[in-house]
Amino acid sequence: MSGENWRGFLAAPKAKVLGSKVIYSGPVFGVRQDRVVEPGGVASVRDVVTHNGSVVLLPVFPDGRLLLVRQYRHAVGGYLWELVAGRIEPGESPLQAARRELLEETGYTARRFGKLLDVFPTPGFVSEHMVVYAVEELKPGEARPEADERIRTRRFSLRELEAMMRRGRLRDAKSIASILYYRRFCRRKRSPPSGRAGSRVSGLLPRTGVD
Repeated sequence: MSGENWRGFLAAPKAKVLGSKVIYSGPVFGVRQDRVVEPGGVASVRDVVTHNGSVVLLPVFPDGRLLLVRQYRHAVGGYLWELVAGRIEPGESPLQAARRELLEETGYTARRFGKLLDVFPTPGFVSEHMVVYAVEELKPGEARPEADERIRTRRFSLRELEAMMRRGRLRDAKSIASILYYRRFCRRKRSPPSGRAGSRVSGLLPRTGVD
């Protein structure tokens, strides 16, 4: 899509909201029911899960490995390997949330946060937008998980993660999408130190297309 067509898409008419009521309001998300007339004249009732947004982090080490976390997810009835992630609290910027979640879940702090994506993971009925960062120049520290979190961390190479995807061992959608995007668009070759064979390691490309 050309730049001109993309601007036209963003400026397209939105739905006219005739009425709205809150069905549920909780600490993590809410549910709202809207009566709308959508572009094209379609009248409908839409249930919307409201969410303040979230961040996803790819902690990248100098050898190119990525840090993932493993925790129990009650909604799916089991443990999942995932990238570091969490919700944006009211009043936080995405970058502030990213720094906080990295420290809470892993104990690491970082000097470099490169925004890769800003996406809608479930646009059919959820308002959440998800901001994905690649994180470099990591410094270890003590994790500060929330009271209900039991988190294990481990470093994986991209080859290991691809094998986990193929075998069904990595099933978290945000992690799969973020890792594949990073692998396709954001790695680059760096010149190896003198006397060492070249290797493919992490590096943030400046042309991610997201401000």
